[in-house]
Amino acid sequence: MTRRVAVTGIGCVSAIGNTAPAFWASCLAGQCGIAQIRGFDMTGIRFQNGAQARDFDPSKHFDDKQLIPLDRFAQLAIVAAREALAQAQLELTDEERARAAIVTGSCYGGKTSEDAAFASLYRDSQPRLHPMTIPRLMANAGASALTLELGWQGPVWTVSTACSSANHAIGQAYWLVRHGLADVALTGGSEAPFTYGSLKAWEALRVVSPDTCRPFSKGRAGMVLGEGAGMLVLEPLDRARARGATVIAEIAGFGMGADAHHLTQPSAAGAARTLRLALADANLPPQAIGVANAHGTGTAANDVTESAAIRDVFGANRNNLLVTATKSLHGHALGASGALEAVATILGLQNQCVVPTVNFQEPDPDCDVPLCLEQKPWPHGAAVSNSFAFGGLNAVLVFQR
Repeated sequence: MTRRVAVTGIGCVSAIGNTAPAFWASCLAGQCGIAQIRGFDMTGIRFQNGAQARDFDPSKHFDDKQLIPLDRFAQLAIVAAREALAQAQLELTDEERARAAIVTGSCYGGKTSEDAAFASLYRDSQPRLHPMTIPRLMANAGASALTLELGWQGPVWTVSTACSSANHAIGQAYWLVRHGLADVALTGGSEAPFTYGSLKAWEALRVVSPDTCRPFSKGRAGMVLGEGAGMLVLEPLDRARARGATVIAEIAGFGMGADAHHLTQPSAAGAARTLRLALADANLPPQAIGVANAHGTGTAANDVTESAAIRDVFGANRNNLLVTATKSLHGHALGASGALEAVATILGLQNQCVVPTVNFQEPDPDCDVPLCLEQKPWPHGAAVSNSFAFGGLNAVLVFQR
């Protein structure tokens, strides 16, 4: 049994908006959320900027008791999920809740709690840690909290594949619904990487820009860390129509694969192979794709290899393609990036508008792709959304109206 899969709800929290409508308004305006990092002493760290969800206030969404077991990354996931579920207007019976899935992605899990625990133990020589340290730092904390809040009892798990985590989660949730293993799924990703230890680790890798993110631009200096969450409600298309739900978009295909090439250096061949797998899963030719939401990190290596993969897969048809890189707006939210990019892609399809890539300075001949630098009408057809992670773990989603 295979079924078409509809998206009937979306929600997000990000540096450019704490709801999907606010996020979309910022995307259309080209409003970049990258600014000086706040919250702790940045002395001695080479880069100073990040894309923080500065306006997110946990006290507006949780009481003090609810916050005890919840790291920031889980808070973000729950708030985005509540928005998505409210839009979907789902009312599930007990039998339906037993077949409702939750699949989330996170690269780090409860990094904020972990960093605080290590500082307490090693820096402050405190012999005892908070009793909720483990529940707060486990990567599945957001998914597990949602099962308790919703009473859903179907398949629930969390994927951790670095920067492809959210795309892997959404793709696997899509396959669950498509093949009848779940009748509804809540899926996406969340990340809260702004801790001193995390920033020092990224500093050591020397891939973070000292100022801002400029995907595919000559002179780009690296990625910029971000945080946030994006969540989607998926259900069979015929079920959504039968209950009168608003179908925002359809997931048409998913592909995943490994470069088997290098731990941190991407492979154009691996990215191209995964793009082809996603198109084959959607039963769509390359010319059916009008927009590509690129992984587009703004690093020297990624942008060149992704450009090569796009040229390889789309060939002459790339002249009818528009490429956008929304990390230039909301930063690189690691395991949540694919979810934020999915929300941007879905809203683009729904509103027939392509989000601009900002901060661009001048063309790079090694990044010869048709980059969208200003808000433009949707050209035609479906969209792909790319995630190519450290470790060579790739995941591509295909969306259509």
